[in-house]
Amino acid sequence: MIQILKYGEVSADQIFSRVTPTVNVADIVSDIIATVRRDGDAALYAYCKKFDKADLASLQVTEAEMDEAMATVEPKFIEILQKAAENITKFHKCQVRNSFIINDEQGIVMGQKVIPVDRAGLYVPGGTAAYPSTVLMDAIPAKIAGVPEVVMVTPPNAQGKVNPVILAAAKIAGIDKIFKVGGAQAVAALAYGTESIPKVDKIVGPGNAFVAEAKKQVFGVVSIDMIAGPSEILIVADGNSNPRHLAADLLSQAEHDKLASAVLVTDSMALAEAVSVELERQIPLLDRAEIARASIDQNGKIIVAPDLTVVIEIANEIAPEHLELCVDNPFDYLDSIRHAGSIFMGRNCPEALGDYFAGPNHTLPTSGTAKFSSPLSVDDFVKKTQYTYFTKDALARVGYDVAFFAEKEGLTAHAKSAVVRLED
Repeated sequence: MIQILKYGEVSADQIFSRVTPTVNVADIVSDIIATVRRDGDAALYAYCKKFDKADLASLQVTEAEMDEAMATVEPKFIEILQKAAENITKFHKCQVRNSFIINDEQGIVMGQKVIPVDRAGLYVPGGTAAYPSTVLMDAIPAKIAGVPEVVMVTPPNAQGKVNPVILAAAKIAGIDKIFKVGGAQAVAALAYGTESIPKVDKIVGPGNAFVAEAKKQVFGVVSIDMIAGPSEILIVADGNSNPRHLAADLLSQAEHDKLASAVLVTDSMALAEAVSVELERQIPLLDRAEIARASIDQNGKIIVAPDLTVVIEIANEIAPEHLELCVDNPFDYLDSIRHAGSIFMGRNCPEALGDYFAGPNHTLPTSGTAKFSSPLSVDDFVKKTQYTYFTKDALARVGYDVAFFAEKEGLTAHAKSAVVRLED
């Protein structure tokens, strides 16, 4: 049963503690990365046979396999994928940054160029967890950013096939190349390249502990989006909220993983108790009841605070991945929410809308990192380069100031590089 905590009557640690996964796979992952760097495709084939039980003839997904997938997936789901893609595209197009130029002083031109990375790599989980939504959320911003080549890796099943819904989403998102490889070895292949898989500049996408550790180890060789922790939801709710709805929303995250975190913060003890009862009623009805039960019992909590001001202070301190604002007049409170990956406003906006369909990205900062990081966006697939131009006369106006500044830092060669031009 979920624990109910009264703010001010229990320790801060009980209120703000988080699940910290303790799986240590660093050495295993390091060995896998080294093997892929040394053996290339041969290592990928061997790992695929070992971990996925698949004996592949080729790593790359063919056009025939893409066509087969599109024919296999029911038309209704294809239609929904296309609608979701349209919503995601519409939202992310608003994130596009433009280059700029400053030329308001005679003889001086400065500016910034916004340039997409040359190649992006997308990791998409496979096997029992097939997430076509992740394909759309990761690929569409890259395409909008103007990335010339988007490469996807995803593990096959024992028959050497990729889940058709994953391929259908990839087709709709416009992914350029798809390879049948998963785990830490897929991350290594994207980071360093093999005979078949090209080296990328940025790796994005979720995965298990091995994938997360591999992304951590290759960071610096390539850029990554984030190291994602267990899924989280925090609901801010007043006493007018429907306990049945809130329980369902908490369970929408609890079913992800036994380590997932589902938290309700409210100013109403009556609501807290009603939600606890609803959770006990709804959990046995779930297909993933065992996972949800473990998540709720081990990591779930309901925090009761004296008023909504304190409720929101608690939410900001936790800085959740997903935050539902289930209150009257939610826009009155929007500016008060400083730390959250994504905010779902009002009583008719379950977090699942964001997972699949609404348009904002569902790749979000977890484990409190929303205090300093952001959802995946078009910005993740571009870099910025600045430039400066001075004429001779423009340099003459400021050159001795530059030299004076440099000398104060003890860098006389810096100073000389400006002065020598003024002397000539």
